[in-house]
Amino acid sequence: MRKFNVEIAVGIFVFFGILCLAYISVKFGKVSLLGDHYYPVNAVFSTVKGLKKDTMVEIAGVEVGKVEDIKLVNYEAVVKLMIRDDIALQEDAIASIRTKGLMGEKYIEIAPGGSDSVLKPGDSIHETEPPIDLEKLIGNFVFGKVKD
Repeated sequence: MRKFNVEIAVGIFVFFGILCLAYISVKFGKVSLLGDHYYPVNAVFSTVKGLKKDTMVEIAGVEVGKVEDIKLVNYEAVVKLMIRDDIALQEDAIASIRTKGLMGEKYIEIAPGGSDSVLKPGDSIHETEPPIDLEKLIGNFVFGKVKD
């Protein structure tokens, strides 16, 4: 009888250990099991060099969404952003592709606008800024193409 109680206790301990590992895996993997609430917004860029799917979207340094998809339409990059439902973007918001640090990963930063009207699901952000091409800037500096 005593051996049976020890086996049950070990079984329960292992079961809860597996549940904890599953929870940590889902949280660190940023997997959404219950379906977080997001709405789609498009942004059209002339170039999205270095931007990838599942990249963060930030407002004032706070993560508010992610990049869902990147497509080429009429030789322009159309980026589908998934923005949290509790965030309302104004029609005159500006989407910019930025870099974390000097050579870090790319992300999209949205500067809120001052308009009273907000974007609806599926609308587009009209004002965008492509990423700064650091290689081109350094090349221009090295070969003397930068004017004082």
